[in-house]
Amino acid sequence: MLDTHGRKYIDPIINYGADFFIKLNLTANNVTVIALFLGILTSIFVYIDMNILAVITLWISGYLDAIDGAIARKTKTTSLFGTLMDITFDRIVETSIILSLAMSYSNARINFIVLLICIIISMTIFLTVGALVEKKGIKSFYYQAGVAERSEGFLMFSLMILFPSYIVIFTNLFSAIIFITIIQRIVEAKKIL
Repeated sequence: MLDTHGRKYIDPIINYGADFFIKLNLTANNVTVIALFLGILTSIFVYIDMNILAVITLWISGYLDAIDGAIARKTKTTSLFGTLMDITFDRIVETSIILSLAMSYSNARINFIVLLICIIISMTIFLTVGALVEKKGIKSFYYQAGVAERSEGFLMFSLMILFPSYIVIFTNLFSAIIFITIIQRIVEAKKIL
């Protein structure tokens, strides 16, 4: 939801970052790999209980994840492989953070499993609809918006990392938001397919 409706407000910041990395002669795929590295570093910081640093690296990773597409569009180097890297690396970051949280907070492991199930179902619908529907918009695939998008995920991960005494509540809330997104995407898929 935030990604879809807030994008117009943060596009200038994303474009500034894209221009900066283009001047450094970094490709979109280079920035995608850096975002992956920082995302995995986030999970390491979570595991060693460096929570503030974990949240900072998480959001820098997310910012770079937005910049890579802008770089590809500005340099006219968009590619299907770049799209594959972007979507795959996003899931690697998310699952590595969930794994680190599950290793650190055994009382919430079943909650993390439910969260992963919700993410898998939501992404299955998202990717299947994207593959079946003609390309639309600035992305290289059909993008199904929802209540839970990347920014909401980062917000929920931040709350989970910074307030571990409420980790079960935040994890369940995150699962519920993704479940609402699953319903939204199924309803939309029924209309467009």
